[in-house]
Amino acid sequence: MIERTRFRKARLARDARFDGLFFIGVRTTGIFCRSVCPATPPLEKNVDYFPSTLAAYQAGLRPCLRCRPESAPGSPAWHGTQTTLKRALRLIDNGEWRQQSLPEFAARLGVSDRYLRRLFQHNLGVSPLKYANFRRVLFAKQLLQQTDLPVTEVAAMAGFGSTRRFNTVFTELLNLNPRQLRRQQVQRRQKNPPHTQFQGRGLVVLLSYRPPYDWAGVRDFYRLRQIAGLEVVTDTSYSRSFSREGCEGTFTATHIPEKNGFRVELVLTQAEHTLALIQRIRSLLDLDADSIALSSHLADNPTLAQIKCGGLRLPGLWSAFEAGVRAILGQQVSVKAAHKLVTRLVSELGKPLTSSRQAKNTNHGEPGDDSPTVLFPEPAAVANSSLEFLAMPDKRRQALRLLAQHLLQKGNDPDQRQVSADRDYQDWLGIPGIGPWTVQYTAFRMGHPDIFLAGDLGVKNALKKLSMDSGQPAMLDSEDLSPWGSYATLLLWQSLSATPLITN
Repeated sequence: MIERTRFRKARLARDARFDGLFFIGVRTTGIFCRSVCPATPPLEKNVDYFPSTLAAYQAGLRPCLRCRPESAPGSPAWHGTQTTLKRALRLIDNGEWRQQSLPEFAARLGVSDRYLRRLFQHNLGVSPLKYANFRRVLFAKQLLQQTDLPVTEVAAMAGFGSTRRFNTVFTELLNLNPRQLRRQQVQRRQKNPPHTQFQGRGLVVLLSYRPPYDWAGVRDFYRLRQIAGLEVVTDTSYSRSFSREGCEGTFTATHIPEKNGFRVELVLTQAEHTLALIQRIRSLLDLDADSIALSSHLADNPTLAQIKCGGLRLPGLWSAFEAGVRAILGQQVSVKAAHKLVTRLVSELGKPLTSSRQAKNTNHGEPGDDSPTVLFPEPAAVANSSLEFLAMPDKRRQALRLLAQHLLQKGNDPDQRQVSADRDYQDWLGIPGIGPWTVQYTAFRMGHPDIFLAGDLGVKNALKKLSMDSGQPAMLDSEDLSPWGSYATLLLWQSLSATPLITN
């Protein structure tokens, strides 16, 4: 009853802080909505509340065409589930299951297809294929409503092998024909031009978050560490290049606070990777964080209560390899020195971006502007280099090569290939030159929410400063900070007038 009262107040206030944390099912219309839906609120007696879009769909409801539940900040279905199911759901949510059969997908997870079907049916009430199709269809609906992409391209980007199959599954799950939805959207767009569209070879979508969002903090973190050619940071946007399984491209995320989201311009060479890339960008910008819960938790700590906390987000990196390399190059040196080393590494071993001219011809201006032009070095390039151009101890160069070799050897392991926010990278500790701080910092930059870097010099300096300011001992325990230790680390860094010395 308490939860229902809380949800009722949130939906009547259209409180964006609750967007994506629950969904509203309307019995009289048979649709489900976000808490921020602009439509006239239904009577409470006609409303049911659901924890996810999947739960609402299983109740026989269809997504609202006006508020677009598929565009809400994420609240993944795999929270609280057992390990195998969690890995399977994460792979599907990230667009990793495309061409494989169910037995092949199950083998990738180390289980039989029969066992995997039983896991899904018991925990979610649907088969693995139906869950995957549900996620693909919701992403396709987002593209149909937010862009002018041809239906054939939407089908490919959503991970369907053919337009015919896409039309069948879409109609079956949503009781709506894709082309019919597109026609309705064109009519709406003529009245209200959108923030999102399709331009040239670039896809532009709006990715939402739950406010508040500390864009200034994220921007400044990226700006201090941006690598020329790889990243571009402006007052309102973050751009970078990326590569993924033979696909490469660039994205620019422009903050639009009045929309509680980012306008993301994406240029890529292979359309079938679109879903996975959009999910990666969401994770990199930490768009799915629950600001209310984590801020309340940190504010309850007597030490952290001294620091203003609002809209904290973890600024991520594209890959674990990049995060590990930056961590190794940042060992025991200043941010400035580490930045110089990373810049040199990218300059020497980074591959020129073949799609850079395409990226510049969408919305970045004419060729020759400051768009990303180079990719971060691949593990093979680092493993096969002497790295003598890096002015640092031989042991640290060797650590870089060994890390690259380790990832190359683990290339067929699905847990190594997928980007996971809860991986702890403990298997790296066997590599000479890589210790606990490097592993923890890597996990932190990959979005792990619960990494408290107690031994970090910046954290120690921040606690010392808080103690001096308050006249009271400033102490923190990682267990008390859990499950948001990473945000406590970031908050302490931000409390310093100077940036922590050994983070990059």
